Amino acid sequence: MTNTLRNRTFDEIAVGDSASIERTLKPEDIQLFAVMSGDVNPAHLDAAYADAAGRQGVIAHGMWGGALISAVLGTRLPGPGTVYLSQTLAFRAPVRIGDTLTIRVEVTAKSEAGRRVTLACTGVNQRGETVIDGEAGVAAPAERIERAAATLPEVRLSAGSGLPRLLEHVRPLGAIRVAVVHPCDVLSLGGALDARAAGLIDPVLVAPRARLEALAAEAGLDLAGLPIEDVPHSHAAAQHAAGMAGKGQVEALMKGSLHTDELMGAVLDAAAGLRTKRRLSHCFLMQTPAYPRPFIITDAAVNIAPTLAEKADIVRNAIELAHAIGVQRPRVAILAAVETVNPNMPATLDAAALCKMADRGQIAGAVLDGPLAFDNAVSAAAARVKGIDSPVAGQADVLVVPDLESGNMLAKQLEYMGDAATAGIVLGAKVPIVLTSRADSRETRIASCAVAVLLAHHYRATPP
Repeated sequence: MTNTLRNRTFDEIAVGDSASIERTLKPEDIQLFAVMSGDVNPAHLDAAYADAAGRQGVIAHGMWGGALISAVLGTRLPGPGTVYLSQTLAFRAPVRIGDTLTIRVEVTAKSEAGRRVTLACTGVNQRGETVIDGEAGVAAPAERIERAAATLPEVRLSAGSGLPRLLEHVRPLGAIRVAVVHPCDVLSLGGALDARAAGLIDPVLVAPRARLEALAAEAGLDLAGLPIEDVPHSHAAAQHAAGMAGKGQVEALMKGSLHTDELMGAVLDAAAGLRTKRRLSHCFLMQTPAYPRPFIITDAAVNIAPTLAEKADIVRNAIELAHAIGVQRPRVAILAAVETVNPNMPATLDAAALCKMADRGQIAGAVLDGPLAFDNAVSAAAARVKGIDSPVAGQADVLVVPDLESGNMLAKQLEYMGDAATAGIVLGAKVPIVLTSRADSRETRIASCAVAVLLAHHYRATPP
């Protein structure tokens, strides 16, 4: 929109005059229109529903196009001072995320009575398809108006924490027994107690008893009724908890105040009996206001520089998590810096190989594409500009990063600068492993436990 608004008076308008604007549909446009109108039809907001209904992704509300027509009439032709009197509309084709509409109005008739102006209205997408048309009737202004455009407030959508919905979904499954490994600081011990209070876990505390009791007394935490497996130190806690999981005494492990390597080493010890044919890998389950659905980033915490074979397991683990949270056929984007295969960039070669493995059935249960740059993976508009025709681009459910460093930076940027809600889980063992950091919030710890509950119940039916 221009900084200065100038209208055209009734006397200045002639039949055949026209004006237009261009807009590209973004996910937040759909979300904001839903908030404003109250129209929460899942065809506009629920990608899984839209796909199942054969719509090939969510579509814009029809009246989003109508609102753009109003914008042209109110700011361009006739412009400020216009009184909107009538409007007919026909919706000819769906508008999808990434589509660019050119909205055009053209004067077809004038009447001195009431300064009435009739305008033909059309909306055409980037493929030249008419998606909306109709006719508007307005009363054009009698006086010239020129003024600065109003400064609009910055609107920032916040989906809020998805935690209430996640808990509502998980609680009916029932709590699972979880070994909490060396929770010898207030954050990890408090997180375990919060998850118990939320009805998610029945914790077994594996740590030095005297240290736990002293910590609880100092922090005012109640350990009454909680089983404690008394061990001398963190290394023994990791070994003992892994052994409990291997014997089926608990259905998940939860990291306390010990180092990640210490816990993972105990899990990988053959004596624990927790190893499967797959490599261990970490998944961040994230939800951000700027993206219309929860998504997974992997691996940003365990595998530093994974090989092609290790990336294949990372993808399989992420697909398993997606299935557990209800995404029946997740779209997996294999990320790289560019969207073309470049022999000098190993990440692009791995991406191409992983996609071919999926074509040959070596990776099943998902749709893979790559290499895709991050913008192409999450933005349909960016993919369209680059000419990428892909079932994954712009709507990825899983983002597979080239290495731990890039993944960790991406996840932390989304969390701290993109207001993303986060949960962290390790897959590839016989039980899920809740892996959180000291900086994680209470909500992140509870959400991670909720994901572990989903996986544990999934493993009851389909053991890893």
